[in-house]
Amino acid sequence: MIRKNSARPLQPPRERGTWRAFVLALVMHVLLGFFLYHGIQWQNSTPAGAEAELWTDVPEVTTPQPPPPPPVPVAPAPPLPDEQADIALQEKKRQQQEAARQAQLAEQQRQQQLQAQQEAEAKRQQQLAADQAAQLAAQKAAAAKLKQQQQQQADKLKQQQLADQQKQDQLKQQQQEDQQKQAQADAQKKADAQKAKAAKAAADAAQAKKVDQERRARLAQMQGMAGGEGSTGNGLAKSGTGTGSGGTSTSPGYADKVRRRVRPNIVWSGDTQGLETEISVRCSPTGTLLDVTVTRPSSNPQWDAAAERAVRASDPMPVDVDGKTPSSFKITLRPAG
Repeated sequence: MIRKNSARPLQPPRERGTWRAFVLALVMHVLLGFFLYHGIQWQNSTPAGAEAELWTDVPEVTTPQPPPPPPVPVAPAPPLPDEQADIALQEKKRQQQEAARQAQLAEQQRQQQLQAQQEAEAKRQQQLAADQAAQLAAQKAAAAKLKQQQQQQADKLKQQQLADQQKQDQLKQQQQEDQQKQAQADAQKKADAQKAKAAKAAADAAQAKKVDQERRARLAQMQGMAGGEGSTGNGLAKSGTGTGSGGTSTSPGYADKVRRRVRPNIVWSGDTQGLETEISVRCSPTGTLLDVTVTRPSSNPQWDAAAERAVRASDPMPVDVDGKTPSSFKITLRPAG
């Protein structure tokens, strides 16, 4: 665990048991002084001599041995003079002083060792603090490097996302352009188809007009040759009904003939409500249609066109019982509802 930097300077930790060691040292000094004071007897008198006899066991042998010599008596030590007593006293004092000096020296050595240990601990703490500071600096550098790498990766990812977004926008724009081009092409095709249809309708109208003109010419020629006769008729068509009126020489069954002729040609699948169209028809005596005109249109032009196509598709019109077709009559067509 890394310690945080503190405003206080680094201090060596206190050694445990310092006070206990100090108390023990003090007790030892007191005991030493007590021993020195009471343990040594100060003697100023000459010590008395001592006598001793030495005895030795003689092993038992079979052969007779000569008797041992009598023991030599030990002469008592002569009393020491006063000078020797003073020397002995001085020697004891010297020994006591030497012991005290040795004890003091040992205490000094112990204090020096303790101080050396404290200095070594302080150095160790300083080294540990330096190592921790270096480790903290290394960790900060590593964290900064990691943060920089993460920022670079984030920037790179953002750039990649931006490039992908641009590609998607370009693709979407290209698709929109393609759709617009396709729509324009479809519109152009539709316009071309409408133009072609209009052109075809115009061509069909021109062709119908030409056919009408030819029919009118033939009718005028035939009327000049035979004259015109009128008739009346009624007819029904597919999905509708119709009535017609013309000359007075039509038979009662002519309306059924017109109905059977027009009915299969009506094609209508739209609305049938309220639609009614009146168509005027002019024919040649042989039934050839000369002119088909919508005289009263309905509200639906498409139904009017379907009714007119049905009448034109019924060419030629049926003949009456006299073998001729009425020259003109009107047909009213209504879709079946």
